[in-house]
Amino acid sequence: MRTALAVVAMLMHVWLGAPVRAAETASATRAEVSGDHLRTTFRLDLSAGVTAEIYTLANPYRVIVDLPDVAFHLPDGTGQETHGLVRTFRYGLFAERKARVVLDTTGPVRIERAAMTAKPDGKGIVFAFDMVTTDPASFGTGTGAGKAAEATAAPPPPPAEPPKADALRPDGKAVIMIDPGHGGIDGGAVSASGLLEKEVVLAAAAELERQLAATGRYDVHMTRTSDVFVSLDQRLKLSAAQGVDLFVSLHADSLSEQHGAQVVRGATIYTLSERASDEQARRMAEKENASDLIAGINVVDGEGDEEVKSILFDLMTRETANFSADFSNVLVRKLKSATSLAREPQRAAAFKVLKQSHAPSVLIELGYLSNPEDEKLLKSPEWRKKIAASITAAVDAYFAKRTAASPGP
Repeated sequence: MRTALAVVAMLMHVWLGAPVRAAETASATRAEVSGDHLRTTFRLDLSAGVTAEIYTLANPYRVIVDLPDVAFHLPDGTGQETHGLVRTFRYGLFAERKARVVLDTTGPVRIERAAMTAKPDGKGIVFAFDMVTTDPASFGTGTGAGKAAEATAAPPPPPAEPPKADALRPDGKAVIMIDPGHGGIDGGAVSASGLLEKEVVLAAAAELERQLAATGRYDVHMTRTSDVFVSLDQRLKLSAAQGVDLFVSLHADSLSEQHGAQVVRGATIYTLSERASDEQARRMAEKENASDLIAGINVVDGEGDEEVKSILFDLMTRETANFSADFSNVLVRKLKSATSLAREPQRAAAFKVLKQSHAPSVLIELGYLSNPEDEKLLKSPEWRKKIAASITAAVDAYFAKRTAASPGP
């Protein structure tokens, strides 16, 4: 049995059979790419029929497949090998109850022959489509450029007053937001053994939230509490909506062999700056700012860095920058007793997620997944408890200093 195709507003929709119920989740058990540099086929085995939406995006060239809530049960390393017109592909939750597959292509492609077919044994569905080469002029910005722009367009966070020295709330609790980097379709850095950054930082963030909340002194929030993608703009809006007093983003780095993957290790604390403190910091900000592109969001060329630069001195007050630097200094003192620090543990660059006009913010790279020693630590629950305790101690010291500096009634 094969479905007919419907093309609506240049987007291709494919469906077969009764869709899964709202309370159910279809499972993906196999994903593969076959073919050559002229015609390449993508195949995804599913436990049930779903509605699939396929479109293309440029800068860089990508094919996006949006699905309802699909649970991916695929072997480690799936999608990492180049085959035909596909460099790599990745998969995961793009939003709550919405899955996505993003295929990075070697150039502009056109989608042909998309269909969902029942397996011969009747146990499941095969979803497949062909990609063929096309020219850049015909491809343009891709069939989904307008859709992607509409889906991601949102007004900027409302302006907020810069933090004051007595920024604690009437109930005496400072508001803290913990930001586990990446998530869902964006796995972040990957270790040689397949350990994903998104998993490590979520576990560390959950432990930090637990320890901060246990003090009774803070109102703690997280940008994500599960394996779901959250865009950089969404993270900023969540922070602004809560009116946070401190924003802490958690990440784990990875280096290639030519950059010392086996020997470079340790934690690094980054703050926001128009000009990167060094080349490594610039590369790190560039990589983290590309998170939305990795997840299949259409970003205008140069938008990420230039947007950060354009608002730095308009919205981010010197007071906020100084508070960020103060907290970074405290973090270094507290963290060095719990873990190894990078050779230059304090750096600065134009990280979009640190574009917090209303609150001090830091981004902590907990270690290097490319380093065997750091990877072992990052996997350890006991080590994560030590790190969370050190960050909690730094938060305590930071707000104690702020409170002490506040004028009395």
